[in-house]
Amino acid sequence: MHILWVKAGRLLPVDTGGKSRSYNLLRHLAGRHKVTLLTYYDGPRDMEYELEVSRHFADAMTLNTEKGAQAGVARAVDYLRWLPTFAPYAVAKHFSPKVRRLITRWLNEAVFDVAVCDFLAPSLNFPRHFAKTPVVLFQHNVESALWRRQADYAPNLAKRAVFNLEAAKMLRYERDAVARFDHVIAVSENDRAQMMQMMVRMMTPADPTRISVAPTGVDLRQYWSEAGVSATEPLVIFLGSMDWEANVDGVEYFCREIWPQVIAAVPAARFRIVGRNPDARVRKLASDSVEVTGTVPSVIGHLREAAVFVVPLRIGGGTRLKIYEAMASGKAVVSTTVGAEGLDVNDGRDILLADNAESFGQAVIKLLRDAEMRRRLEQAADCRRI
Repeated sequence: MHILWVKAGRLLPVDTGGKSRSYNLLRHLAGRHKVTLLTYYDGPRDMEYELEVSRHFADAMTLNTEKGAQAGVARAVDYLRWLPTFAPYAVAKHFSPKVRRLITRWLNEAVFDVAVCDFLAPSLNFPRHFAKTPVVLFQHNVESALWRRQADYAPNLAKRAVFNLEAAKMLRYERDAVARFDHVIAVSENDRAQMMQMMVRMMTPADPTRISVAPTGVDLRQYWSEAGVSATEPLVIFLGSMDWEANVDGVEYFCREIWPQVIAAVPAARFRIVGRNPDARVRKLASDSVEVTGTVPSVIGHLREAAVFVVPLRIGGGTRLKIYEAMASGKAVVSTTVGAEGLDVNDGRDILLADNAESFGQAVIKLLRDAEMRRRLEQAADCRRI
């Protein structure tokens, strides 16, 4: 089978959960099928990136859209330009006439046996009628649910207004996309159920065979060397892309409402925020007991040192690879229900779930103080014992 896989933005380096999920699925598919990866990106042309992609995927095609990277006023102007349209800005900003022309031609000429639209981002570049080629929408999460939660926890009124508008547009757009693509792939049964409801709302026959589930997983070999290594210091770790609103909100919430409890009970405790491109709001959290690392060459060493791994997310959708990464390293995890949504985990057995600041803080404190309890969770999480 010849598969076209369309990815908006850069696939490399593999430094986010979404990139990791796409990269690993692509590598596995390429072992059995012919896969053409079309990855397109904005900003100046980057020959080094294009060469690196070709090293990983021999049949890759990398396009520079010749659209300048946008920030500040330019991004605001671009947002206003797309405001009257049906598509939410998170999708519209990835539209490229060049990419749409190429995809339309390929689909009409049946160059490929099947095409995959990797998440909603590139979906505007796919024609509404796919003609001779079936097209699959790969949904990393239910995006409208994520935007609704962002609106609920927006830090100010202006952002709340924008997030509410984008959440409403995203819901309409996502319902339409789920109904119009030939097939949809979800990352969890929870996401699949939400998308089935979208089909019903669009008056589309709710055929359960139209949505499949490709469960979240990680490459266990990367983490096995760290599994079973018990921490010697009361170090609490958060891991994630620190320019993503859900993670920014999560660590702000943790530092503001949970960390004071922990540090009062365990004065030697330290909190380390590990992840690329920390937002200004994240950098401000740094203190004597809180470290913000920024981009790191590898997360493995940080996982090795962690006594407790926390996922204090209030905003989210899909599934969090970071939890499985921590578990694969044999680490005790405390998460909110939203943070662990869609994952095959069990509260009290291989993870602790807590949805308010007091219970979350108490869970972290117990694990820092009670080495035996921590070891039980570590052993339950250690995938080598399965």
